[in-house]
Amino acid sequence: MLVLRAPDRGAVGAAATLAAGLVAVLALAGCGGSPSKPATTAEPDDEATVAGAPRDEVSGDPDTWPLTGLPVTRGASVRKHPVLVAKVDNTSQSAPQLGLSAADLVVEEMVEGGVTRLAAFYYSTIPDDVGPLRSMRASDIGIVTPVGATMVTSGAATVTIARLRDADVPFYEEGAAGFARDRSRPAPYNLFADLDTVADEARSTPARPPDYLPFSGSDTLRGGQAATSVQARFSTSHTTTWSYADGGYRNDDGLAADGDEFPADTVLVLRVEVGDAGYRDPAGNPVPETTLVGDGEALLFHGGRVVRGTWTKKALDAPLRLRTKAGALGVPRGHTWIELVPAVGGDVTFD
Repeated sequence: MLVLRAPDRGAVGAAATLAAGLVAVLALAGCGGSPSKPATTAEPDDEATVAGAPRDEVSGDPDTWPLTGLPVTRGASVRKHPVLVAKVDNTSQSAPQLGLSAADLVVEEMVEGGVTRLAAFYYSTIPDDVGPLRSMRASDIGIVTPVGATMVTSGAATVTIARLRDADVPFYEEGAAGFARDRSRPAPYNLFADLDTVADEARSTPARPPDYLPFSGSDTLRGGQAATSVQARFSTSHTTTWSYADGGYRNDDGLAADGDEFPADTVLVLRVEVGDAGYRDPAGNPVPETTLVGDGEALLFHGGRVVRGTWTKKALDAPLRLRTKAGALGVPRGHTWIELVPAVGGDVTFD
């Protein structure tokens, strides 16, 4: 089984050669590293539920997209590329971000300094320019391996690359075909990728990826309580705020270009443990590592309402499962933004 593995950052030329000459074939990654203590489980809402039982999280419905649960248009079900996950900067220096409107799903994770970075998932639609692209983290192993995704990134620290290689996570980094710097922007916030080109480089004949979320097969939320404003605080340095209007959620402090915002139908907040990755960034800040395995509190925001429940994930490459006291909790089909909010030091409020 051939898996594209990028070299260390110093070997950019070698990365370009690999990207131009190799076809990346998906490989589901196993659990990487030793997970830290899982988050304390909160009491779920015992009356709230999502209409329709969740479909099987492992295989999914071949007539729906694996990252949204939405129906597949006739003739569009076969993809000749894996799921691509772009690591996008999420600080003010990155504005405007490009390509988020075409993403199927977005995961927001905390990085050093208490700020966040986005893992934008692309499968049903592949846009042109996406970015600004930044580096990967070991936290990404648990985020991308459930669907055998290939990452699109500026690179990573040597220790992080070793972790990703051990987990068999394929990636394309700067120097590969399709990557370019926008000289009108300051570095390092000026690296973009043409995902059409990257998808061509990564062409393969993968099976349909499993569903990323336990989609309910319905877009209706029953029960819960009203919640039209959401504040997900990752640290004293960063809070992501959402407002519900016109059937969807608007990122009030988002950095996407006008008209290029992510079309969030659902915001899923997972309270997670965040530990120390064991090294520091060039500025001397300790690098955090999110543990997306174990269990913890979950809050599902959809249709201006919120359902409280719990999440579980048995291994880094295992599917995410959601429950309330009433049983399995499904995610309404559509575009979902997942917030990985620290269980300690973070907070979620809504009204």
